[in-house]
Amino acid sequence: MLDPWIWKMAWRESKGSRRRLLLFMSSMVVGVAALVAINSFGTNLSGAVDDQARELFGADLSLERSGPFGQETEAVIDSIGGEQARRVSLLSMVLFPESGASRLSMVRALEGEYPFYGSIVAEPPESVVSYRQGRRALVDRSLLRTHGIGLGDSVQVGRRRYEIVGALTRTPRETAANMLISPPVYVSLSELDTALVAFGSRATYEVYFRLDPELDAEKLREELQERLREQDVGMDTVEEERQEWSEALEAVSRFLGLAGFMALLLGGLGVGSAVHVYIKRRLRTVAVLRCLGTSVLRTVRIYLAQAVVMGLLAGVAGCVAGTLMQSAVARVMVDFLPFEFESRPSPGALVLGMGAGLSTALLFALLPLLALRRVSPLAAIRIPFEEKRPGRDLYQWTVCGVVAAGLTAMAMLQAGSFVVGAGYAVALGAAFGLLWLVAQALTRLARRLAPRAYVWRQGLANLHRPNNQTLLMIMALGLGTFLIMTMVLTESTLLAGFARASGEDRPDVVLFDVQPDQIRGVHELVREQDLPVMDSSPLVSMRIHAMGSVPVDTLRADTTFRLTWAHRREYRATYRAALTDSERLVQGAFTGTYDGSGLVPVSIERELAEGELAVGVGDTIVFDVQGVLVSSRISSIREVDWQQTRANFFFVFPENVLEEAPQTHAVMTRTGSDEKLAQFQAAMAAAFPSVTTISLRLILDIFDEIYSRVQLVVRFMALFSIMTGFLVLVGAIMTSRFQRVEESVLLKTLGASRRQVLAIVATEYLVLGVLATTAGLVLAVASSAALAAFAFDLPYAAAPASLAAVFLLVPGLTVGLGLYNSRGMYARQPLEVLRSEVQA
Repeated sequence: MLDPWIWKMAWRESKGSRRRLLLFMSSMVVGVAALVAINSFGTNLSGAVDDQARELFGADLSLERSGPFGQETEAVIDSIGGEQARRVSLLSMVLFPESGASRLSMVRALEGEYPFYGSIVAEPPESVVSYRQGRRALVDRSLLRTHGIGLGDSVQVGRRRYEIVGALTRTPRETAANMLISPPVYVSLSELDTALVAFGSRATYEVYFRLDPELDAEKLREELQERLREQDVGMDTVEEERQEWSEALEAVSRFLGLAGFMALLLGGLGVGSAVHVYIKRRLRTVAVLRCLGTSVLRTVRIYLAQAVVMGLLAGVAGCVAGTLMQSAVARVMVDFLPFEFESRPSPGALVLGMGAGLSTALLFALLPLLALRRVSPLAAIRIPFEEKRPGRDLYQWTVCGVVAAGLTAMAMLQAGSFVVGAGYAVALGAAFGLLWLVAQALTRLARRLAPRAYVWRQGLANLHRPNNQTLLMIMALGLGTFLIMTMVLTESTLLAGFARASGEDRPDVVLFDVQPDQIRGVHELVREQDLPVMDSSPLVSMRIHAMGSVPVDTLRADTTFRLTWAHRREYRATYRAALTDSERLVQGAFTGTYDGSGLVPVSIERELAEGELAVGVGDTIVFDVQGVLVSSRISSIREVDWQQTRANFFFVFPENVLEEAPQTHAVMTRTGSDEKLAQFQAAMAAAFPSVTTISLRLILDIFDEIYSRVQLVVRFMALFSIMTGFLVLVGAIMTSRFQRVEESVLLKTLGASRRQVLAIVATEYLVLGVLATTAGLVLAVASSAALAAFAFDLPYAAAPASLAAVFLLVPGLTVGLGLYNSRGMYARQPLEVLRSEVQA
């Protein structure tokens, strides 16, 4: 490749085709730009996490528990020393008296100077200090805007009112997406209504430490972790926080990078097609070179040099474009990040972009260049004709293997994981394979079909004639359709799942943390609002003490036993006399009333029984019901429809067992309208401020907003593939223009009208567009159905309107571009076309 003659010939041979090659190169530029922008974003993000981990965490060490700390834990806290701060966090309804609006929020009651590193950001800045004095509060800025609340107004949390002195914009350990789901309200711990943390409330108690310099947080965690775990106390450090954020952001970067890699592959496909058509038009030149004594290898190196130049130019241009675009990636992702960071070029990302551009160009150019091996010197004087293609030989299979291995290696490098990269490569191979089969079937079918209509016969013939672009256009259009519609159909399934949960006969409001002495008053208030009490279930907290006769603590030390989260978690069970309409008995007999003899009969949910606990009917479990051991026998297994808005449970006890246990209640009703919902929430917050009111309508609204932000990220990444696919499509149509000019002149000479010529072109592109779109939609339906079944566990919901719109739009775009590119062909003179053929 260092031979100057090869580079000189490569330059001379590119004359007349440079604009077309540059067009295909531009499709690769988009893919390289995507990789550079995403990898620079990932590198900057990783560096920011490493630099700001302490500020993200806000402390050196934290302890947390889903309940007040016991005496033994308090002794450990005292022994750790250092500077300490305490925080109690709980979900609660908050009421804005001035507007009457209410909203489920994350109430954080703080005592001490947390965060010790970083800061809570609010407007005005001095409110971060002033809210700690008296009954004052900081409220999430978006929450204030939504309800038209201003500084100086009040917010009611529990039975107490607080003056709003600041609008929160950023807090430690929370992203904008977190704050959207549960907008925070900060108050002083000393001013928190104690009714909110009464028995049964789901409050999290936290202690944050700024350690003395001589103490090592990681060493301290190793010393105390096992001891605190026995007390159900969790422990976090800065290093753990950094690792968690790094893993999460690495997964995001991996997803974005693989989406960008798809765009690069589409660009490579365009380069491969351009080289294929370009080589076919250079066969006579190659034959002349062979006559002059140029070897096959040297001839191949001429055109390989052109591919190298295309790859290098695409790499350079893509690196420049990616550097400029990386700030756009950061802006798209800002809602999912807990901090701001500086976006700057990454040397590693630039090197990767250059390497990816060059490697992709070479890999996709290898197969077309193999055709040069069979060019005979006699072809220089023979009349060109379409030769029968021989079967693949060892060289071609070897090159195919090299291409597949190279692309798989690039996918693994981009994914950062052998398994993920290999899986991604296999999935892409399957998609490419299906589209290739569609293209091959279409080509063969077009050879056999001979419609009587002249226009249709000629249009279908263009699908298998020399220089056809059937494979390329099927690939480009099919993959683009597949990517976009997978996202659209997945969204449709998720929204349909929420719609089913909020049907007209389903509850749309759930009341949690209803104390036993409040249950009658809550029922009366629901009925006073002309609403039905659709369900009312007692909730009793408990843990599994033993499986059979073996305590869970003993099982923890048994390395042969598979101990899971299900053995360690806290359950909220219920008791009742009958099954609900969201449950179906699959094994055993349900017992509704306990007669006092033998073990207590308990019903268990099927997936928990068959999966994590691995138990069946007749097995025994001993429960620790807040200090009282209850021995039970599994009498039945239930299948639970978790999509139904009901109080569904893993364990259901019979009556006459848990009535005297400490408990709370969950009550469900249906408001039916936003106005009635707002009125009911305000009345409930005023009468029973400790009761948590959760609206399914609100959850659906939050889901819509969160999904719209996720959708923005996905569409942003899909935009790279759309842009690349569009450029490849335009390039494919322009590449085939020369062949279509020859055909149109021939048809014109034979007496075809302009209208007939354009109709033939429209027929060709219509068939290509319809078949490619259909293949893409089939892939999208299959992938979205798999996601619905295996990722979301929801019934699949198609989107007929979206499918129909895409089915019309993509073929229409293809036909439109084809006709636009064909303008002026009919006006070309036969002599002009023949001269250009001779010159070529």
